[in-house]
Amino acid sequence: MHRAISILLLVISFSLSCSSNSSPHVSSSTVPLGSPTTDKQQNRNTQLQNEFAEIAKQARGRVGVAAKLLESNQTVSLNSAEHFPMQSVYKLPISMAVLQQVDHGKLKLDQRVRVAKDDFIGTNAHSPIRDKFPDGVELSLSDLLRYAISESDGTASDVLMKVAGGPEIIQSFLTALGIEDVKIIDTEKAIAQDRSLQYRNWATPDAAVALLESLDEKRSLSQRSQELLMKLMGESTPGKNRLKGLLPAGTYVAHKTGTSGTQNGVTAATNDIGIITLPSGQHVAIAVFVSESPADEATRERVIAQLAKKVFDTWKS
Repeated sequence: MHRAISILLLVISFSLSCSSNSSPHVSSSTVPLGSPTTDKQQNRNTQLQNEFAEIAKQARGRVGVAAKLLESNQTVSLNSAEHFPMQSVYKLPISMAVLQQVDHGKLKLDQRVRVAKDDFIGTNAHSPIRDKFPDGVELSLSDLLRYAISESDGTASDVLMKVAGGPEIIQSFLTALGIEDVKIIDTEKAIAQDRSLQYRNWATPDAAVALLESLDEKRSLSQRSQELLMKLMGESTPGKNRLKGLLPAGTYVAHKTGTSGTQNGVTAATNDIGIITLPSGQHVAIAVFVSESPADEATRERVIAQLAKKVFDTWKS
């Protein structure tokens, strides 16, 4: 009982720290000087912002979303400066930091890395490596990246973080990119043992989109590393009903999901962030976080899918 109360207090404190106003904050569409938004674009984006708020009500929790049309810098958002637990979304910046070290010659994609039984996350968390190799295994760095991104393997991301040098190194990588509102402190193994720790690994939707934009622009990675990571994100098996759920068949989505467990009927995190390629060839970076929701999984995922579809339909041409 004491532990449950402690977790509840942490959740409440976390939520209050995210916003001093309980009503949703909807940002206006912004375009930098030199790229003036037309009246038509402004009206479309204003309508889109209003639709975000209506869709979010279905979750009956906190919903944060940020979307940016990368080629024109148009943006729309809802609660995009609030803090949300990332869960497995944080595997993306971990993998980016590892690939930067590959680019710098500190690591190699074909180098072998030992995954010991002590590295395994608990059985209450997702790990195909643990399930497939119960006695441990030696895998290439490339394989670990595939497991972490395409299969969202918690053991793989923990090993990658260790190989990179720990959470401080990942945080330094983000700081060098100018991304301050993504915090990586704890491992998947630790979070699986203590649910309250998930709130220490947080991101704002705005910062998640900034991370995706840096990936699109190859700001921290070589073209080879960026293409590899985008390929792995495109092959991601979890989350088929989230960002991709309502988009036309064949739409290319490079994305990374994040999902918590459900306790006392409330799910702390149902997330998906990614880059959507539009029919025009333009690209949308979008991040959706659904937190503290009592809705069932189908509803939470439908919220993400509907938000992505609205963005797609608004900006597809």
